[in-house]
Amino acid sequence: MADTHSKKILLIIGGGIAAFKSLDLIRRLRERGHTVTPVLTKAATEFVTPLSVSALAGEKVYQHLFDLNDEAEMGHIELSRAADLVVVAPATADLMGKMAAGLANDLASTLLMATDKRVLIAPSMNVRMWDHPATQRNLATLLEDGILTSGPNEGDMACGEFGFGRMAEPMEIVGAIEAAVNDGPLKGKHILVTSGPTHEPIDPVRYIANRSSGAQGAAIAQALLGLGARVTFVSGPADVPAPMGVDLVAVETAAEMLAAVESAKDVDAGIFAAAVADWRVASASDEKIKKDGNGLPVLEFAENPDILAKVCASSTRPKLVVGFAAETQNVIENATAKRKRKGCDWIVANDVSPATGIMGGSENDVTLITADGAEDWPRMGKDQVSQKLAEKIAEALS
Repeated sequence: MADTHSKKILLIIGGGIAAFKSLDLIRRLRERGHTVTPVLTKAATEFVTPLSVSALAGEKVYQHLFDLNDEAEMGHIELSRAADLVVVAPATADLMGKMAAGLANDLASTLLMATDKRVLIAPSMNVRMWDHPATQRNLATLLEDGILTSGPNEGDMACGEFGFGRMAEPMEIVGAIEAAVNDGPLKGKHILVTSGPTHEPIDPVRYIANRSSGAQGAAIAQALLGLGARVTFVSGPADVPAPMGVDLVAVETAAEMLAAVESAKDVDAGIFAAAVADWRVASASDEKIKKDGNGLPVLEFAENPDILAKVCASSTRPKLVVGFAAETQNVIENATAKRKRKGCDWIVANDVSPATGIMGGSENDVTLITADGAEDWPRMGKDQVSQKLAEKIAEALS
């Protein structure tokens, strides 16, 4: 979905195994309406081809410092300053070292020295290289110089080791990019987003939860960031990480989520995408419940606070309140009734029956319920749903 607030991104692709992620990063940026001008280091061509990068970017790929044709068409000084943001992904240990030392012996490092624009790096390297004192010194220098970062993440690596050094996922980098350049229609607006499941303890090792991954809430927060909003992101223990650039408040239980929501001040809109557990164990055990041969334990339940209804009834109610209705039957009827019962402005309704694959999946099929009726949206990726919803929110708050 095209973003009318398109930005020009100069993407420098370093020579690491994570360079393959740069292809998806290009695709994601272009989906959101941004222009990507790619630059490949010599080492990067060992992992991705100039043809594949050019095809995805729809732009010429720049590789060589002393290319007479390139210098005649767009000199490296002009190339370094034509973008709104310079992004290095993956940023290898070698590239970070060159940046910190001020070296300029190839096109990529020369562009980084010549630019007058902000620079964002997405580091990627072996965990031992990341932990090496030289890399950490270089990182400290870059941060002091005002370089922005996205990642690295912790996880399994291609070399077989585990730890920090994995390049951030493309959509995480997109979020960091848009947070760095945002000046869209939501600039100056403060939006609260809740996301993920809640975990209601039974005892210290067991809890009640649901299958929510938090993917839709995270995507909504990211889309709002991209339109310029300040986002307070209240998240239960989700599978999907919080987007870079949000004000993250991590919670476990419904009671903690309510407290975090009520603590948010001067909110223009509230988007309540969290899958909050309806019930909790009334008296959770402080110790692990053991099988003792005397039959099954008896658990007494209590209702959790209705966060959406409390917000709608509050004297500090945001101008726009959006709830979510995850249903398995009579979706439109149940969601319409929920909107009226809770007192919210909009309800985003979807069918989460197992056959749909929506709960925990990458796509969503939603209907937007407002005072004007039901608006069916075609099934699309959760990122696209989020972008469309964010744009509607921007219109409502304008």
